[in-house]
Amino acid sequence: MTIRSSLLTGAALSVVLALGVSAGAEAKAKHHHAAPAAAAPDPRISALADEVESLKAHLDAETLARQQDEAKLQEAQTQAAQASSDAQAARGQLAEQIQTIPGEVQSDVKTQVAAATPKPGWWGNTTVGGTVFADVSNINQSTTSPASALVPTSNGDGVDLKRFYIAVDHKFDDTFSANLTTDVTYDATTKASQLFVKKAWLQAKLNDALTVRLGESDLPWAPFVENLYGYRYVENVLIDRTKYGTTTDWGVHAFGSVPLGDVKIGYAASVINGAGFKTEGAGTVNRSQALDVEGRVSAQLGGVTAAVGGYEGRLGKDVTGTPVTHTAQRFDALVAYVDTRFRVGGEYFLANDYNNVTTAIGKPTDKSEGFSVFGSYNVTSQYAIFARYDRLKPLETTDSAEVEGYYDAGVSYTPTKGIDLALVYKHDNVANDGVGTGLLTTSNGAGTGAGSGIIGGVHGGDYDEFGLFTRYTF
Repeated sequence: MTIRSSLLTGAALSVVLALGVSAGAEAKAKHHHAAPAAAAPDPRISALADEVESLKAHLDAETLARQQDEAKLQEAQTQAAQASSDAQAARGQLAEQIQTIPGEVQSDVKTQVAAATPKPGWWGNTTVGGTVFADVSNINQSTTSPASALVPTSNGDGVDLKRFYIAVDHKFDDTFSANLTTDVTYDATTKASQLFVKKAWLQAKLNDALTVRLGESDLPWAPFVENLYGYRYVENVLIDRTKYGTTTDWGVHAFGSVPLGDVKIGYAASVINGAGFKTEGAGTVNRSQALDVEGRVSAQLGGVTAAVGGYEGRLGKDVTGTPVTHTAQRFDALVAYVDTRFRVGGEYFLANDYNNVTTAIGKPTDKSEGFSVFGSYNVTSQYAIFARYDRLKPLETTDSAEVEGYYDAGVSYTPTKGIDLALVYKHDNVANDGVGTGLLTTSNGAGTGAGSGIIGGVHGGDYDEFGLFTRYTF
C-alpha cells in the first residue's frame, strides 16, 4: 500500500507540475513586453493538490489499518495455535487420567477385598499334587538255572501300580520351603500295599548358587540322569535299576548352579545315612557310626550336558555290633544332548565292594561296571519314538563271567499336558550265571543285593514284557 500511495502522489505532483509549466508558458507568450506580474493561483491546481493530499492521507490510513489487521490476524493465529497445543496436551492428560482410572478402581477394589478377606492359614501357601506310574502288560520269563526254587512265577497278564506319589509343598517365604512326598509299595508278607515316605525335607534357598535341604531328598546322581533320560515311568535309570544307587536318602543336601560365560556349571552334594529312603533313622534305630557321601559336578552348554560324580560310604551298615571291613565306592559319568526334538545320551559307572561292606577280610572283593545308552525323537508335539540299552558286568566275583543285558523300545503319546502313554517292549537277559551266587542276584533269587535289579529277578535266563505304560500327574 505504501508503494501505491507513493506512485499516486508522484503522478499527482507530475500533473501539477505539468499544469504549472503550461500556465507559465501561456503567460509568457501573451505578455512579451509587459512587466511581470504575480500570477493568480489556478484553482484547479489547488483543488488537485488538495485531492492528492486527501488521497495520500486516505491511503496511509488504509495501509495503517491493514497493517493493524494483519498484526491482529497474526496474533489470532498464534493464539489459535497455542490454544490447539494446549487442547492437545489437555486431551493427552485426560486420556492418561482415564487410563489410570481402571487401575485405581481395581487397586481400590483389591484393597477393599483384601481388607475384607480373612487372612489364610498355612494352606494359603501350600500345594498338593500327585504322580502315578502304572502299566498293563504281558510278562514271559524263562530260566536256565537248575534250581527249581528259581523258576519264575510272575508270567502272564496283569495291571501294575509301580509308583503313586502324593506330594505336599509348602512355602514359608522366599527363602524357606518344605516338601513331603509319599509312595506306596506292595508287601508280599502282609499281602497289602504300604505307604512310606519318599521325600521329607526343609529347604533354604539362599540364591541360585546355593540351596540347602535337611531331611530325605533327591540324591545328586540318579534324579539328575532321570531328568535327561525322560522315560523314568517306563524303567528306572541304570544305577537305580541295578541297585548300585538310589534316588533319595536321609541327610544334608546342597546344590546350585553358577554361570561361567556361556557354560552353566552345576553341582550337588549329599551327606547321608546310606541305607536308602525306606530305612529312615529313628532315635537309636538305623543309626550308623559313619555317614556316606555322594556328589556330582556338571557343565551345560546349549543342549549338551556333561557330568561326573561318585559315591563313598558304608551303605548304612556301620552299626553297633556289625563289623565293617570294606567301603563301597562308585564312579559315575554322563554325556547327553537334549533339545525340543532329540534326546540322546550315555551313562557309565564303576563300583567297588557294594556287596562286601561286611564280608570277612580275605574274601574276594567285588567290582562291577555298567553302561546305558538312550535316545528319543519327537516325531510331533505328541508322538515320540525311544529306545535304550543297558549292560552290566561284574569284573571280579565268584561268577566272573556273568553278564546282564537289558533293552527296551517303544512309541510314546502325550494326549494332553500331564498324561504320558507308551507302548513298550522290554527284554532282559542274564548270561553265564553259575549257581546263583553271583553279583546280579542274591542266592535266594529275591533280588535284594547290589546288582539285583534284574527286572524279572531271574538268574540265568530271559525276561520279556510287552505292554502299555503310563504316567499321569495332577
